[in-house]
Amino acid sequence: MPSQRKIDLVAQYAERLGRSKSVVVADYRGLTVAEVNALRALMRKASIEYRVAKNRLFKKAAAECGFEPLDEALQGPSAFAFGYEDAVLPAKVLSEFAGKTEKLKIKGGWLGKRALSAQTVIRLAKLPSREQMLGRLIGSLRSPAARVAISLRQAVSKLAYALKAVADSVAAKT
Repeated sequence: MPSQRKIDLVAQYAERLGRSKSVVVADYRGLTVAEVNALRALMRKASIEYRVAKNRLFKKAAAECGFEPLDEALQGPSAFAFGYEDAVLPAKVLSEFAGKTEKLKIKGGWLGKRALSAQTVIRLAKLPSREQMLGRLIGSLRSPAARVAISLRQAVSKLAYALKAVADSVAAKT
């Protein structure tokens, strides 16, 4: 019979999973206390919730919420980064931190309710931010319109020069 504390923890995890756009699972073994505190500070600054949880209880919460199973990632010590606002930000922050310390290992995660491998999470972290992608989209949409405007302006000025030349030649003949 599970204890009330464990039942409450599963409910808390399920609530967090339900609110999150993405969750990244990481192995934090080998990190010093100072490194863990630095990681937590980075997470807080990026509005990412970072929790260490028991795998068995987290698996129950994920199953309750209808998430795809991620059994291979939920082995050994696990920390979970919940992205509530930006789905890619937890992967970016953890990947960047893992690159600096080489002790933190990304084990996998979820995007929505879809399970992701560690390699997929790392690839997701390398994607440009939403703002960068919107800037590129606007730039590419604006570029053809600018070329059309320049072409139209050149055509109008050529027409104006031609009309002026015709008017000048008619005026010269009279």
